[in-house]
Amino acid sequence: MSDEDRPSERDGRDGQDDGAREVRGAVDGTVRQAGAGADGPDRAEVEDVPDARHRLTAGGSGAADRGAVDSGAAEGAGAGADAAAETVADTESPHAPELVIITGMSGAGRSTAAKVFEDLGWYVVDNLAPTLIAPMVDLVMRESGGTDRLAFVVDVRGRAFFDTLRSTLDELDSAGLNHRIVFLESDDDVLVRRYEGVRRPHPLQGEGRVLDGIGRERELLRELRGEADLVIDTSARNVHELRNTLESAFGDPGEVPLRATVMSFGFKYGLPVDADLVADVRFLPNPHWVPELRPRTGQDPEVSGYVLSQHGAKEFLDRYAEVLNIVTEGYRREGKRYLTLAIGCTGGKHRSVAMSEQIAARLSAEGVDTVVVHRDMGRE
Repeated sequence: MSDEDRPSERDGRDGQDDGAREVRGAVDGTVRQAGAGADGPDRAEVEDVPDARHRLTAGGSGAADRGAVDSGAAEGAGAGADAAAETVADTESPHAPELVIITGMSGAGRSTAAKVFEDLGWYVVDNLAPTLIAPMVDLVMRESGGTDRLAFVVDVRGRAFFDTLRSTLDELDSAGLNHRIVFLESDDDVLVRRYEGVRRPHPLQGEGRVLDGIGRERELLRELRGEADLVIDTSARNVHELRNTLESAFGDPGEVPLRATVMSFGFKYGLPVDADLVADVRFLPNPHWVPELRPRTGQDPEVSGYVLSQHGAKEFLDRYAEVLNIVTEGYRREGKRYLTLAIGCTGGKHRSVAMSEQIAARLSAEGVDTVVVHRDMGRE
C-alpha cells in the first residue's frame, strides 16, 4: 500500500482555516491511491458485532502525544490538524457526513473494501494519517455541496500510530459525529500465502519473517478489533462475497448497482478495446445507400425508422435483450458493476447508432443505469 503524501513543515499555527488548508494539501495525494497488492482478499466470513457504536477511550492528550506518528504527518501538520479538530466539536451542521473507518490486518482486503465503497458512492480517502481525519471531516462539513458519506482507510504501523487513531476517534465521538469501524482480518496462514503470492514484506516484519509482522500487527489491533462495528474475516470467502457483505451493510437499497455504457462504432475505425460484448449489425441494409438518408445519422427519426423497419431488426433487439438480461444478472451476482456494450456497423453513423439507442432504452427500462456513447459519429 502506497504511503500518503506528507504535508510540508511550517511554523506552529492554530485556527480552523490553517488546519483546513493543511489537510487540503495532504489529502490531494492520498485519495484512493492505487496499490496495496497484498490487500486483495481471497476469502471472507462475516462476524456481526452486537450493539454497534462502541466508544473509544482517548489514546493521548494534546498535540504533544499525537506529534510523533510513525510514517505520519510532520509536526507542523499535527499542530494544524489539532486546531482544525477542535473546530469539529464546535461545528453544528444539519449535514454532518456519515463516517466509516476501514482498518484491519494488512493483506485482509482493505483495498478491495475501499473500491466497494467507491462503487457505492462514498468519498474514499486512502492511507490518511489519523491526525488529518478530523480536519478532513471539518473541511467537508464547511464546504457547500460536500459529500455526505466519507470513508477513511487507515492502517496501523506502530503503537504511536495506533494511539493517534484512537485519540482521533474519541475526538469525533466528543463532537457528536457518529462513525462506524469496519475491521478486516484473516487467518495467519492465509495472510502468509497472500504475502508470498505478491512477494512483498509485511510492513511490521522488520528483519524477521512475515509471520512475525502479522503477530505484531494483530497484537496492536486487538483492542480496536473488539470495538469494531463490523468484523469481516476474509479467510473463507472470495472478493465477490466480500463485496456483497459490504453492499448489504453500507449500500443504498434504492440505488442501481450496475452501470452500462452502450457504444456505437464503425468497424472501419477498429474495435473498441474496452468492450465487454460486441454486436455486429451490418446484417441490416445500410442507409448510406439511400440518398436522402446518407447525410443524416441514426439519431434522426427518419434513419432510425428505416433501420428498425428492416427485416430482422426487431427480432435482433428482442433476442439480444434476452441475452443482456441474463448477462446483467450474472454481472450483479459476480460483483461486476460496469458493463460496456459495443454495437458496430461499417462507419458508425447509421445502423449502429440507431440500434444502440434502442438497446440503451431497453436496459434503462430494466433498471440499469445506462449511458450512450457514439464513438465514430461525425468522423466522416
